[in-house]
Amino acid sequence: MTATAPSTTEPDQHEPQLAPASRRARLLRLWPAAAAALAGVLLYVSFPPRTLWWLALPAFGIFGWVLRGRSWKAGLGLGYLFGLGFLLPLLVWTGVEVGPGPWLALVVIEAVFVALVGAGVAAVSKLPGWPLWAAAVWIAGEAARARVPFRGFPWGKIAFGQADGVFLPLAALGGTPVLGFAVVLCGFGLYEIVRQVMERRRTGALPRAAAVVAALSVAVPVVGALAARTLVSDKAEVGTATVAVIQGNVPRAGLDFNSQRRAVLDYHARETERLAAQVKAGKVAQPDFVLWPENSSDIDPFANPDASAVIEEAARAIGAPISVGGVVERGGKLYNEQILWDPEKGATDTYDKRQVQPFGEYLPLRSVLDHINKNWTTMVRQDFSRGSKPGVFTMDGTKVGLATCYEAAFDWAVRDTVTHGAQMISVPSNNATFDRSEMTYQQLAMSRVRAVEHSRTVTVPVTSGVSAIIMPDGRITQRTGMFVADSLVQKVPLRSSETPATRMGILPEMLLVLVAAGGLGWAIGAGVRGRRAGGV
Repeated sequence: MTATAPSTTEPDQHEPQLAPASRRARLLRLWPAAAAALAGVLLYVSFPPRTLWWLALPAFGIFGWVLRGRSWKAGLGLGYLFGLGFLLPLLVWTGVEVGPGPWLALVVIEAVFVALVGAGVAAVSKLPGWPLWAAAVWIAGEAARARVPFRGFPWGKIAFGQADGVFLPLAALGGTPVLGFAVVLCGFGLYEIVRQVMERRRTGALPRAAAVVAALSVAVPVVGALAARTLVSDKAEVGTATVAVIQGNVPRAGLDFNSQRRAVLDYHARETERLAAQVKAGKVAQPDFVLWPENSSDIDPFANPDASAVIEEAARAIGAPISVGGVVERGGKLYNEQILWDPEKGATDTYDKRQVQPFGEYLPLRSVLDHINKNWTTMVRQDFSRGSKPGVFTMDGTKVGLATCYEAAFDWAVRDTVTHGAQMISVPSNNATFDRSEMTYQQLAMSRVRAVEHSRTVTVPVTSGVSAIIMPDGRITQRTGMFVADSLVQKVPLRSSETPATRMGILPEMLLVLVAAGGLGWAIGAGVRGRRAGGV
């Protein structure tokens, strides 16, 4: 009988042992990607309406862990995943009424900036004192995102998630860049402390310089925030003013609220007249002036006598000037305008919104979008034009700075109202198109940060809520619910002094960008020298 050769299909006796190891290797390769995305989600959870501001620290700690020592290419991918984990849930409100297409497109583009930051952090993570360089790289990414494309989109700046946090006073020291830098530095520093402790357990040695840098990365932001509390005050410097904030509500949420323009105007007039009746009955203090929200009169009162008459009647009923949010056509151009309406003289001053919202108030690439989806172009039939001058109304002797809705996200648009004399700030807004999403709470947190940044009372009149009155120390003293008609009346402090953040303006941000550039230059130079030494 002839012996036969063993079958070539017979399983190798070693395969059962190799398969689990292979699976573990694949899981280990996927773990950094999963950790980066989850860290981004953790960062999102630190933002309003939640008050879990401190979660930003472990979020950046994990981000630093997955990036440290990796190549810039790996950092690019991990940074993009971190950006998606953060921005996808944070910006979901952008698709509430228009569907997921614009929301996903916005996130895909904005996450590219975070990806570039990830590449930069990975590059500088090999340097001594890397948390400093890495935190500066993050702020450089925010600076770029606030300027391009389409004049920028600063939503999601780390500072805007810190309205309830211990680091908030740093906004008065150096604005949103310094506040955000402190949070990111502290997060990276916490990871570096953990890494140093684990390294000591493994080797029994701990380089003193590295330990000092790690400790300072955490200590300096915390001590700096405590020291900056001396810059925060809600004391009146130039007297007080009794202000009324009107929230008239809208007939219904969504984009179709625009089809009910006359109803929205009537609602705000009616709520003002209701307040006037309470004042007359002695139940509420007489306001010195009244603030209506953005889009409270989408009917142009200069072109429509009936709209003008409604506003005039409301102003005379309350016996005080009103800042009215209107949509005005002038010279063939459309403006999102605040109109100062005196009960005796009528319209006496105007402010045209300067930072108009892309894809909401004007359409970039209109011809391209028309081929993709005609519904998008029909929703914005005519682009809004931009104003050119800062808005400061003198209302019964009080200088009120105006930053209309979207403008509150931009450092310059709020600051220059103060440098032009504003003793308090108003942020008239319209959030009705975003239903009951988190957008209104995110925007409210921005106004709280602005209050501390410039040491000014900030009022937030919103068509459908949440409207609020915010003290110069960032505290909300009164607020409304959502989709209710309501009014807020309060005596508020007026201030004239400027914080260091107001005086320095863009300087702290530019210094941090230079620090980031220095770190990246050092890292690139070190990499080139290393390759030359290795003969590559």
